[in-house]
Amino acid sequence: MRKILIVGAGQSGLQLALGLQSKGYEVTLMSNRTAEEIRTGRVMSTQCMFHTALQHERDLGINFWESQAPRIEGLGVSVAGPESQRLVDWVGRLDGHAQSVDQRVKMAGWMEAFAQRGGQLVIHGAAVGDLDYFSRAYDLVMVSAGKGELVSMFARDAARSPYDAPQRALAVAYVHGMGPRPEHPEFDAVRCNLVPGVGELFVMPTFTTSGRADILFWEGIPGGPLDVFQGVKDPAEHLKLTLELLERFLPWEYARASKVELTDSGATLAGRYAPTVRKPIGRLPGGGLVLGVADVVVANDPITGQGSNSASKCAASYLRAIVEHGDKPFDGAWMQSAFDRYWETAQHVTKWTNTMLAPPPEHVLNLFGAAGQLQPVADRVANGFNNPADFENFFYDPALAGEYLAEVTASAGASAAE
Repeated sequence: MRKILIVGAGQSGLQLALGLQSKGYEVTLMSNRTAEEIRTGRVMSTQCMFHTALQHERDLGINFWESQAPRIEGLGVSVAGPESQRLVDWVGRLDGHAQSVDQRVKMAGWMEAFAQRGGQLVIHGAAVGDLDYFSRAYDLVMVSAGKGELVSMFARDAARSPYDAPQRALAVAYVHGMGPRPEHPEFDAVRCNLVPGVGELFVMPTFTTSGRADILFWEGIPGGPLDVFQGVKDPAEHLKLTLELLERFLPWEYARASKVELTDSGATLAGRYAPTVRKPIGRLPGGGLVLGVADVVVANDPITGQGSNSASKCAASYLRAIVEHGDKPFDGAWMQSAFDRYWETAQHVTKWTNTMLAPPPEHVLNLFGAAGQLQPVADRVANGFNNPADFENFFYDPALAGEYLAEVTASAGASAAE
């Protein structure tokens, strides 16, 4: 039986551990916190997972909260004008529903399931020296802890990392008491609100430790009016700032948020990081090699909501690569090939995310505007969150965008004439 060590108990590490466990591998999982410490700790992310990523969980039978999490059936975009009015407002319908489960709930539950199924769970913060020692006892060591000393083993890939500084200041609050968007009270949707030159606000339904909730997530351009959360430790002050900014820039969202309250004492989070792609192989002092997983090697800004989706897709891709490799050694060539296979998917996420961090070009503004008049455009943009590769076909190139809009407009005109 092949022995595998996974360091880091997030979406990718735990999904991989449970997947390998189900295939008969002897898996050791290292986490710096217990399940209970995770469950009662601070929120960790703004996860909204779309159909493909959710299906990876279903395939492994670990979609434990499917019936409890709100069904997110749409994704909408609003663009604010200089007087805080809505210049653009639409919602696209998703082909397969999305959902968000607070990672405190999911990671704690998955960790307990892994242990109950006989997995070796080690609660210990790992340093490079620890891995050097442990690596001799395992056929493969994978690092899925995206922060701290271990990440320094993986060199930055400058050719794939156009930014060397954070592009957004991030601020998250989980709340109860959010009202529905009056445009579609009959179904839940993620709402993306763009404030040109200032930043973005995302509102998404979620399932948390206290049941149904909503996430208010500001992404502010550094140094701008949204960049005010650094150093704010008091959750109540964090929420107060969140709502003041809502009232100032996005009054239509403030209208349904004016009576919200935080879900719990750990319901806020703030920070920033530079989007970075890293080389996938880390070398230990003793000469052993380790493979980087998910945001250890591809860390995108959360502006496109792809973090948990990418982590799930990376885990699924690596799981296939490991199983297909059989009893052959997990050498550097295999590690590089496993990453290259994942990059075929991840490259589209990175390109799209980095594009959205920059001011949108005219043809993208035209697409967003047209989506308000042409439902097929709104639906296609919304479903791009599940399959970012589709953006290559109509989003980046002005000529392709123009051809697509002309085609949809003609089709809508023909339908109206019938």
